Amino acid sequence: MPLESSQENPQPLRVVTAAVRGWVERLGTVWVEGQVIQINRRAGARTVFLTLRDKLANVSVSVTLSPATLEAASAPLAEGATVVARLKPSYYEQSGRLSFYCDAISPVGEGQLLARLEQTKRLLQAEGLFERHHKKPLPFLPRAVGLITGSGSAAERDVVENARRRWPAVRVVPRYALTQGREAAEQIMLALGVLDRDREIEVIIIARGGGSLEDLLPFSDEGLVRAVFACRTPVVSAIGHETDMPILDLVADLRASTPTDAAKRVVPDVAEELARVQQARDRMRRCVTALVQRERDWLDHIRARPMLADPGASFALRSTELVELRARSERALQGRLRHERSGIEHALARVRAMSPKATLERGYAIVVDADGHAVDSAGEVEPGQSLLAYLHDGQLSLSVEDVTVREEGALP
Repeated sequence: MPLESSQENPQPLRVVTAAVRGWVERLGTVWVEGQVIQINRRAGARTVFLTLRDKLANVSVSVTLSPATLEAASAPLAEGATVVARLKPSYYEQSGRLSFYCDAISPVGEGQLLARLEQTKRLLQAEGLFERHHKKPLPFLPRAVGLITGSGSAAERDVVENARRRWPAVRVVPRYALTQGREAAEQIMLALGVLDRDREIEVIIIARGGGSLEDLLPFSDEGLVRAVFACRTPVVSAIGHETDMPILDLVADLRASTPTDAAKRVVPDVAEELARVQQARDRMRRCVTALVQRERDWLDHIRARPMLADPGASFALRSTELVELRARSERALQGRLRHERSGIEHALARVRAMSPKATLERGYAIVVDADGHAVDSAGEVEPGQSLLAYLHDGQLSLSVEDVTVREEGALP
């Protein structure tokens, strides 16, 4: 029954909140279907917060549950998964807040598939199958391109036509397999093994057009993912549209958004490569021309030097310098000779002035005894002694008759 109230007779707030709590609790538990748009789980926390949204209306609620309830789900939950949950609404009188508590939750439909795919993805990621260092580089121009797709599919046409349009000589080796259904993954693995053993195949494209989540499930098969990881040949994944991303995209050496994009990523464009070759040739031509011009300018500069412009000029210059040096040498030598000659003449004059011959020429004589010793004192001679006197033009034999000794200081 509704509460009766008026402006003159209002109800106490506690009565109203108690009534709201009673109405909410009478609803009991209820199973709901919604899409998980956010999961907030903190390490060590006792409560997990979910945000559920109705897919057909812009309605969302916040839900709390225990970690044990979340772990008890039939498959790991991921954002975007559709789930069914058993909720119990409750109303807190103190804060006036309405909340929902979940005690059971499980993914359904696409949500269940997404949860299983997420579980498989986490398992493979933990093993390191998605690591970047495992990715093999694609060849620049493959001799042959292996293609795994459905027979007569649009994906095959897109890959082949775009590849041949870019490089007409490219050779595409197709291997057909089912691309949806239970047997699709096994057939794709068989075709992959055949192409991987072919030594001429340098890159393999796995292509399929768009489809629903169930249609693309074979490309998230764990066996296929592991087979692609074990291939020696680089593998390109081109599944569905750009928004589709099966697990195969994560393990492949290259992910292409569409089959057309795969052809563009695997085969170079002949027109673009010819343009690059022409650009490279132009750059080399400019470099060589610039180099030749620099060397030519350097040669012109060298040739403009006086030495190369008139090679004989240096000889004439050196010849003139040699003549001048020779003349200077001769003048220096003549001057030296004159100086030495003058010195000799002066020395000769001094020698002649001191020579006994000059003295003899002035009328003096040199007297020696019989032994040839010069007699320089009268006291050394005795009467009757034989002496020899040297004159400037001859000599005389003398016999001493008398000796007179002059006293010291007396005049001669």
